[in-house]
Amino acid sequence: MTLSRRQVMLSAIGAAPILTFGRTAMAGTVVQVSLWDKGPASMEVMDTAKPMGLAMPEADMSMATMLITAEPSRIPPGEVTFMAKNDSSEFVHEMVIARIRDPKLPLPYSEEDMEVDEDGAGFRGKVSELGPGQTAAITLVVKSGTYMIYCNIAGHYAMGMWTLVTVAM
Repeated sequence: MTLSRRQVMLSAIGAAPILTFGRTAMAGTVVQVSLWDKGPASMEVMDTAKPMGLAMPEADMSMATMLITAEPSRIPPGEVTFMAKNDSSEFVHEMVIARIRDPKLPLPYSEEDMEVDEDGAGFRGKVSELGPGQTAAITLVVKSGTYMIYCNIAGHYAMGMWTLVTVAM
């Protein structure tokens, strides 16, 4: 497995995420993450819908066609395994985890690229490009605060593919 620049940097400071694929023993808290969408018709909405990212103006989450759910959504600080499953029947999705400063503020988002600036958004780790039915996990040590799980494949975040997780005692 090739490590990304971010993973190498995290490793250098002693905070490397542990990526796992398939069955594995997990310590600490486990968050089950479902990456899903409403099928091929959901892509047609992307051209007409207002962006539905966190705190984006005019966002109407009732129009979301790509979604993420996380259970539990409130967890204690410490070691956490985020277990992702792509529940889509047709689309590739990914899981990016970021610690955000303020859930009332939008993330840095490029409308041109249709992606979140991961470094500017508080990047903590990710599982890239899961095909339909695939699962993978990442284990992180998290501190108290608000974390966002989102898909950063072009357009998916703005179509509503994000959720918040609260880390608190």
